[in-house]
Formats: sequence, structure tokens, C-alpha cells
Amino acid sequence: MASSPCGGFLEKAKPYFAMICLQFGYAGMNVITKVSLNHGMSHYVLVVYRHAFATISIAPFALLLERKVRPKMTWSVFLQIFVLALLGPVIDQNFYYAGLKFTGPTFACAMSNILPAMTFVMAVIFRMEKVDLKKVRCQAKVAGTLVTVAGAMMMTLYKGPLMQMAWTSHVQAPHGHGAEAPAAAAAVDPSGREWFLGSLFVIIATLAWASLFILQAHTLKKYSAPLSLTTLICFVGTLQAIVVTFAMEHRPSVWAIGFDMNLLAAAYAGIVTSSIAYYVQGLVIQKTGPVFASAFSPLMMIIVAGMGSFILAEKIYLGGVLGAVLIVVGLYSVLWGKHKETQEQDAAMMELPVASKGNDAEFTAATVVGDDDDDDDDDDDAADCKKANGVKKSSSSNEQGASAV
Repeated sequence: MASSPCGGFLEKAKPYFAMICLQFGYAGMNVITKVSLNHGMSHYVLVVYRHAFATISIAPFALLLERKVRPKMTWSVFLQIFVLALLGPVIDQNFYYAGLKFTGPTFACAMSNILPAMTFVMAVIFRMEKVDLKKVRCQAKVAGTLVTVAGAMMMTLYKGPLMQMAWTSHVQAPHGHGAEAPAAAAAVDPSGREWFLGSLFVIIATLAWASLFILQAHTLKKYSAPLSLTTLICFVGTLQAIVVTFAMEHRPSVWAIGFDMNLLAAAYAGIVTSSIAYYVQGLVIQKTGPVFASAFSPLMMIIVAGMGSFILAEKIYLGGVLGAVLIVVGLYSVLWGKHKETQEQDAAMMELPVASKGNDAEFTAATVVGDDDDDDDDDDDAADCKKANGVKKSSSSNEQGASAV
């Protein structure tokens, strides 16, 4: 009996522990990838190897776990998978890695927090979500989106003065002599043009990722096997990324990879952040909902800021800090509005069966009254008609409930 409270606490703590571990995993991917890109690895090749590793990692689980529920492939679904692969592995990853190379891990992570706001805007454009400005939750989502956009614009257009960190100044002090100082500073201090291009690339990557979310939600309705769908997206994306790499990189030497940081970056990103993270995050979302999972994304930015400043001696600027604060505030405003919307939908779904029972009771009462007033034959006909009407109304209420879900 004494162990039950402890067991209940551990059960409740599992989602929190899982999401915190995931943020460390994502943060490690950003730092390791940045080191690999600084060592000269082509981000086009990195995308190919990453999704090849991801395909190999996810495919066995998809074949085993979804062999009985996997729908048949159609040309319509295949075309959607082709577009999803183009949006995710090709456009999103290549632009994100390019932005990461031009700016830094902390900046890229902070900028990517605009994803929920972008997804909300696109959902409104494609009429997947309705906005009623009279409701507080809609006001929160709109205000959060505007604040998030303001934060992204500040990070892009305003660099600001350098934020002095005690540990980074200590690390850079021994290298501050001679001709090595400018080269060391240039490695971690992007120019204004690189800063702007890097910001633009991360925004394009986030826009592509938001588009993937919108299209994926539509595709899952026709192809309801998420593991198989992810495997196909990664596989088709690998083939597309190979074509893009051959078009952009004309040196055969870029494909060379050994047991070094480049292999670690590709394997880590493919196995940890595209396979394990997908599975664990899916379990957490299934148990707690997407709002809970999204709320941990700013933690990754904080972890990356610490790891980047310690390991890479990354420089952090005032514009990035202020913009990141605005993005986080806007993010939680959007998530709060989405949480309230989910609560309202759950409450509406709970009320639907009660209303249906009330309609059945009304028809039963009407039938009893009709039986007292009419003759036997007429009573039978009336009862049959009323039962048929009751069935029709009951089915219509069920259809409304399905559409609400």
C-alpha cells in the first residue's frame, strides 16, 4: 500500500521526464550538426545521410507494427507523400541547416519556435480552423501570433550589442592574441548579410514544416498508418535529396564520410531526432495531447544556448535575446488558446450523448401520449413513424458529433 503513492507519482512524472530528455536530444542534434557544418560537411549530403538513417531505423517498426492496418497505396496518396517529402526532408532540412550554418544553434532554435503560430495562420488560410474574435481563446491565438512575428522580425533585423558571458570571455581570452583572434571571431560572429540570410532560411524552413503539418493531417485521413507514412516520407525524401545534392554539389569528395563527426551528426540526427524522438513524442501526445508536448520547446532553446556558449563559444546578441523572449511569450499565448479550444471541444463531445438521450426520451413520451389518444391500428402506424423519426434524429446527432471531432 505504501508503494502506490510513489507509483502514481512516477506514472505522472513519465511524460515530463520523456519531454525533458527529448529536448536534450534535440539540443544535442543542433550542436553536433553545427560542429559538423563548421568542419566543412555539405548540408545537402547531411540531409541525404540523415534520412537514410531515419528510414532504416523506422522501417522495421512500420513493417511489424502496422502490417495488418496499413491501407492500400493510391496515386493520390503517393502524390501527397511526394509533396510531404519535398516539404520536410528537402526544403525544411536544407534551409534549416543553411540557416544554422550562417547563424548558430541558439538563434536557429529560438527562431523555430514560431512554428505553432505559422501553423495556426496556415490553418486559418485553408479553413481548417475558424477565428471568432469575440472569444478569448481566439484573441489569445491571434495576439500570440502577432507577438511571435514581431519577435522573429526583431531577431532578423536587429542584431544589437554582444551579450558578455563570463564563461565565453574566459574561453576566448587565451586566443585573443595575434592574428588568430579575427579568424576565431569570424567563425562564431556572422556578418550582417549572413545574419539576415540565416534568419530568412530558418523562417523558410519553419514555413515548410508548418505546411507539412497541414498536409500531413489531411494525408493521415486517407493513409492511417503513421509509422508507415513516416517511413515513406523519409525514403522518398532521401531519393529527392540525392537528386538535389547531385544538382548542387559537383564534387564527388563531398560524399566521403568516415568514422568522424560527420557520421555522428548524420546518425544522431536520423536515429535520435527522426526515429526515437518521433516514437516517444507520439506516446506523450497520445497520453497528454499536443499542447503539452509543444510547451517544452523553449526548454530546448535554453539548453542549446548553454551548450553552444560552452562548447562552441557561440556569441549571443541582445537582438536575439529580446526576439527570443517575444517568441516564447507569443508561443505560450497560442498554446493557451489552443488548450482552451481543446477543452471546449471535449466538453461539447461530452454533452452530445446527453442531448441524444433527451431527444429519445421526448419521442418516447410523445409515443406514450399518442398511444392513449389514438386507436390500436393508428397507434401502431404512429409509433412506427415516430420510431423512424427518432432513428433519423439520433443518426443526425451522431453525424454532428463525428464532424465536431
